[in-house]
Amino acid sequence: MKFRTFLLAAAILALPFLTASAAGSDSDPAAMTVIEIPLTEGENVWGAYVNTGSEMPFAVGAQGNLFTANRSNQTQPLLLTDKGRYVWCDEPFCYKIKEDFIEISVRQGVEVKTGVAGSTLAEARTYAADNFFPTSGQLPPEEFFTKPQYNTWIELLYYQNQEGVLEYARNILKNGLPAGIIMIDDTWQEDYGKWTFHPGRFPDPKAMIDELHDMGFKVMLWICPFVSMDQYLICREINGFKGFLLSPESVPGDWETSSQPYPVRWWNGTSAVLDFSNPQSVEWFRKQLDNLTENYGVDGFKFDAGDFNFYPMDAVSKGGYLPADQCKAFSEIGIQYPYNEFRASWKMGGQPLVQRLQDKVHSWTDLQKLIPEMLVQNLLGYTFSCPDMIGGGSMESFLVKSKIDQDLIVRSAQCHALMTMMQFSVAPWRILDERHLDAVLKSVQIREKMLPKIMELVKASAETGSTIMNSMEYAFPGNGYAQIKDQFVLGTDIIVAPMLAPGEGTRTVVLPKGKWRADDGTVYRGGKTVTVTVPLDRIPYFEKIR
Repeated sequence: MKFRTFLLAAAILALPFLTASAAGSDSDPAAMTVIEIPLTEGENVWGAYVNTGSEMPFAVGAQGNLFTANRSNQTQPLLLTDKGRYVWCDEPFCYKIKEDFIEISVRQGVEVKTGVAGSTLAEARTYAADNFFPTSGQLPPEEFFTKPQYNTWIELLYYQNQEGVLEYARNILKNGLPAGIIMIDDTWQEDYGKWTFHPGRFPDPKAMIDELHDMGFKVMLWICPFVSMDQYLICREINGFKGFLLSPESVPGDWETSSQPYPVRWWNGTSAVLDFSNPQSVEWFRKQLDNLTENYGVDGFKFDAGDFNFYPMDAVSKGGYLPADQCKAFSEIGIQYPYNEFRASWKMGGQPLVQRLQDKVHSWTDLQKLIPEMLVQNLLGYTFSCPDMIGGGSMESFLVKSKIDQDLIVRSAQCHALMTMMQFSVAPWRILDERHLDAVLKSVQIREKMLPKIMELVKASAETGSTIMNSMEYAFPGNGYAQIKDQFVLGTDIIVAPMLAPGEGTRTVVLPKGKWRADDGTVYRGGKTVTVTVPLDRIPYFEKIR
């Protein structure tokens, strides 16, 4: 390994994190250590960002900046290779994949832990999990895995309301789907930071939640760390303990001389953002959530946002937190509420948190991202994962004049069905004809059949930190499988190969050596690629029998 230390100009590197206020350091902010970690010929690299899973293993030239960006999804300061190599740092770093080495840039004095543990991707990941993000021994409530989740976003968008939520729940049962966890999305509340039910849209929220419970649903509410700056009384209360991220005043980076909230631009406008390095901010936020659980019977929360870019590098926090630290502090609040869901996380591998993929649009291209991104979640320790919403979670995809591909909805449901979790949002009974709806319902039935295996892997992950969903390279190393991204392995002995392209034709499946029994009963001898027919209602999977 080679170490080189440079005093680098921030402007040259275009790294906006190199500021004293952001780093919380009195040392030279431009002092960075650059480390070159050698790679052997043909060595493949994964890690850091879930959002770039479809680009892994990385091509030469791939790079990332973990100081300022989580790319709308989970991150981990971890790189792994299929030669058993690991790279870990307790702080953010920048990386570049070169022809024969990985270049890592960290703040001067920060340790990078790297080495070789065995000779495979699985051995490197096992070492990393045991040493850097060991399991807590806990898992989220089993309903996340054993029942579908239902999010009200696509059906109600920015008009979440009591009657709409109840109608959605009743239609779930009416159309043959089981009760599960229902998540009421953004605009149930009066305003951002005013976490009380909107009295016009939810005239009797306690009665609504009681009825949902009676139908067999658990109830979660969307939540975020923002506070509308025109909520004068709330802002005044929080300003009283300097609970927001602050604009630099007088002495840049000095919390004592700063007092004005930093206006943060996010997808719903401009707001103040809670500073979770301030214990009083954490206490205030938890008080709002506890009111909802204790007085209304809410079971838990969908924690949205928390992304690095919502914590500007020139803003001031009480604890001198980096953006990644704020993201982590937000996630740590969620551990207190077993029914939780996160889209942005940092260094929370092994924890009992539900981690959802970034919103996907209604397209075959985004459907094809689900498998590689879910596999990277497992590599990074986020094994209790959810592949976004069936058919896509982007609102633009389901507006009145949008074109809906019924086959895509079915194939999306099938892709979810044998993953760790499955989540509906758009109502399949509203947009599908009978044949396509039947295929979706069948995917739920297939999942129910496979639940013993899925739950066995889920519980093992909580106990040992092991992965649940694996890539072909992870499960069957040394066979040249690194580039396979359209099939995955449950544990080590069930290969799942959903249809990820339009039509009802055929697809190829790579089967390693051994004997494999397909879902339709056909037995294959492995060590080759086979072609299978995939009608609308089939999810091809193959169980190793020898």
